[in-house]
Amino acid sequence: MSPISGESLLQQLNWRYATKKFDPTKKISAPDWAVLEEALILTASSYGLQPWKFVVVTDPALKTKLRPASWNQSQVEDCSHLVVFTAKQDITEADLDRFIARTAEVRGTSVESLAGYKGYMLGDLVNGARHAVIGEWAARQTYIAMGNLLTSAALLGIDACPFEGIEPAKYDEILDLTGSGYATVAACPLGYRAADDKYATAPKVRFAAKDIIDHR
Repeated sequence: MSPISGESLLQQLNWRYATKKFDPTKKISAPDWAVLEEALILTASSYGLQPWKFVVVTDPALKTKLRPASWNQSQVEDCSHLVVFTAKQDITEADLDRFIARTAEVRGTSVESLAGYKGYMLGDLVNGARHAVIGEWAARQTYIAMGNLLTSAALLGIDACPFEGIEPAKYDEILDLTGSGYATVAACPLGYRAADDKYATAPKVRFAAKDIIDHR
């Protein structure tokens, strides 16, 4: 399989922007959405643990409920799909056992052969100092997923807008996440830009490479 050209990649990254106004009449096709969901599944994570769930909201009534908890931003209602990124609030030995069992299943190996890997994770995430901030650790993983989603969407010509301008606790309440072991971190509306979104043609503001890339 040939990789995408560097020119094509940069063209799409320059094309994308944080879409401020979606066209509510345009919807992402089922095949394209299936690709984006698979891209989310394929996202990298620390230890490969995937300490998240992605809540995909397309129900208009539910999006309307979420808008007031999103600083009244119109993208929530007008987008085709809204992805809510949630993170596990705790990591336990049972979570590690589930991951180890899945690894053994997919790779055709034994659970016993993965005991050392489990022990390493156990010492770090469950019994180690990191466990005191495990919810924050999991939340940081979700931003890897969001970045992957933004790039994947751009490569498909689909618009998106990463959101931290939300009230996570209210999202949890509206989406019935309270008590689930997962909590909202951020959200991302996706769809297609409105023809009159002035930000679509605004020059992209970035610092020069010399200011943010340090070669050693």
